[in-house]
Parts: sequence; C-alpha cells; structure tokens
Amino acid sequence: MNYPIPANPQEIVNLRQKPVNEEIVAAAIAGVVQIARQQGQSLEDLTAEVLADDSLLDYSQRRWLSEIVSDAWESLLIFEI
Repeated sequence: MNYPIPANPQEIVNLRQKPVNEEIVAAAIAGVVQIARQQGQSLEDLTAEVLADDSLLDYSQRRWLSEIVSDAWESLLIFEI
C-alpha cells in the first residue's frame, strides 16, 4: 500500500484531498480500526457504529461495510502479534 495507515482522525480527514481509489479506502478503513482500538472500542462497538442508520448508505451497504471492517479488524490483529 502506498499510503500510510492514518494514526488519528485528522489524517483520515486529510485523505479526502487524495483521489479516491482502493488504496485510499483501505487506508481509511485500517485507520478507523486502529483509532477505535486506541480508544478502547471493541469490534462490536465499531460494528454498531457502522450499522447505525444514516442517510449516506442503505442497510445492505452498511452491512457490507461492517463485514469489511470486521475483516480489517482481524487482519490487523495478525500484524500486531
């Protein structure tokens, strides 16, 4: 990946300045997972936030995104060991 994983919310916001591609999305998701862990959130907490009703994504899209976040959570655990 050519983009570092964001270490704080401001770095995630700064990604908006980059052209959207798969690497930017992956970096943003990894950053959200790492920040959530640093703040003491569990995977269940983060998943609940992703699944919360909003006007941006419909339920099936939020469900799909929650699965990606769960996969990222598990994948990043491997790198911490």
